[in-house]
Amino acid sequence: MNFDYNLILANLPLYFGGVLVTLSTLLVSLAIGLALAIPLGLLRVSRSPWLNAPAWLYTYVIRGTPMLVQLFLIYYGLAQFEAVRASVLWPYLSNATFCACLAFAINTSAYTAEILAGSLKATAHGEIEAATASGMSRLALYRRILLPSALRRSLPQYSNEVIMMLHTTSLASIVTLIDITGAARTVNARFYLPFEAFITAGVFYLTLTFILVRLFKLAERRWLAYLAPRKH
Repeated sequence: MNFDYNLILANLPLYFGGVLVTLSTLLVSLAIGLALAIPLGLLRVSRSPWLNAPAWLYTYVIRGTPMLVQLFLIYYGLAQFEAVRASVLWPYLSNATFCACLAFAINTSAYTAEILAGSLKATAHGEIEAATASGMSRLALYRRILLPSALRRSLPQYSNEVIMMLHTTSLASIVTLIDITGAARTVNARFYLPFEAFITAGVFYLTLTFILVRLFKLAERRWLAYLAPRKH
């Protein structure tokens, strides 16, 4: 079997366009998801069951159902309701990009909230005692000590979530977006060469994964240096 390099070179603009769609979808989803995850993570560590239980239920349901099901429910499912089609939100909910970003943001918010909650629970008690002894209020304690410390320590786990979200964005092609996977599906539909089409997509995903891993390694070296083993 001969690998048709000329076909790939001729369709590189389509793949690069897919990279832009993939990255924009990923960044928007992560930004919204992180904004939702921070208050959710705080609720998850609350001692009040009235605050903790709804956050737990949200993360349990989202993490317990497939991402594809969530995407279909938002993009296809909501359209069956007349009230939704007649609402001011319909121009957004009928848009594939908006629905994909919304579904991905909801999904990553649940996983990120649990990562953050775990980091908050693992905070050294000495840090809390020192902040309390200095007269910090509870709000200042979370703002200046607990949240910054937890966000730093959750970097290794969050990097895995980001990479998983990068791979999850490939589902966007199912709702008509021409991302990297969508570009591969288009090439395959035109030329019936799945090996060339999807191997190229895999190379693009592998490259993006490598870049993200390196960026997170640099971030960990910058903000988690104090946790590294001492060199003798």
